Amino acid sequence: MWDLPAPKKCYGFPDQVKAYYQNAGFLADFELAFEELFSRVYYLGPLRDYPKRQYTWAGAQPADMGRRGEKVVDALLASRERGELVSRGARKKRLNIEQCVAFWLRELNLIDSFTVEPITEGSNLYRVWVQRTSGSAKVLVTDVGFGVSQILPVLTICYYVPEGSTILMEQPEIHLHPSVQAGLADVFIDAIKTRNIQIVLESHSEYLLKRLQRRIAEERLSSEEATLYFCNMKDGKSRLVELGLDLYGNITNWPQDFFGDQVGEIAAMTRAQMQRKKQETP
Repeated sequence: MWDLPAPKKCYGFPDQVKAYYQNAGFLADFELAFEELFSRVYYLGPLRDYPKRQYTWAGAQPADMGRRGEKVVDALLASRERGELVSRGARKKRLNIEQCVAFWLRELNLIDSFTVEPITEGSNLYRVWVQRTSGSAKVLVTDVGFGVSQILPVLTICYYVPEGSTILMEQPEIHLHPSVQAGLADVFIDAIKTRNIQIVLESHSEYLLKRLQRRIAEERLSSEEATLYFCNMKDGKSRLVELGLDLYGNITNWPQDFFGDQVGEIAAMTRAQMQRKKQETP
């Protein structure tokens, strides 16, 4: 038995393997399949860029949004330039990516309209304009709530990456109020249903989780299409524990006190109220 050198990258086998072993011919196919698989993986980090008053676009066509979502305007303009349309499912009108993003911003009750426009005709400088309501004035994205700029890369990446891709996403709910956090679940369900993508996300949002559970109960998402894991620390090591999810959206092995003791908090609050009222009664 020969000692082999270290692997190349994390998956490549050195040439000596193919030379020493007669049955190693499949390894080249394995390496190619591995590369093709991970070429369809896209990542969006938890801390996204602050919005800008203007953006420069020189015609680049980014592969993704960037780790901090800094390429989101480039992606929107590139998809517009290519004339790409996104399927929304059977018997639904195909939309471009900007229209998809605008649709979800309205559905989530964040803003009424959203456009990316050049400062002047033919300029490579662009501004992102939004309207809070149908009757309000157009303002720059920097002049509305911070959550709009934070959710923009989250919405865009779901419809920008190629069909069949895998998206890795950390804490998409950051800077969003509870109802929008819940609504993100519907965005993700729509994307996986209409675009055949897989979304792997890390989240601490109870509202997002509860909406997923509700959609399973409503049969808009099957329990087989969603898998939940809880990261548990034991003996100084992180371990993933799969949460049991039944056909009705119930979690059968819920981690104790993960979202706090809600019943205990309500009971303690009620006792405190009763005690104060008792003391205040003459």
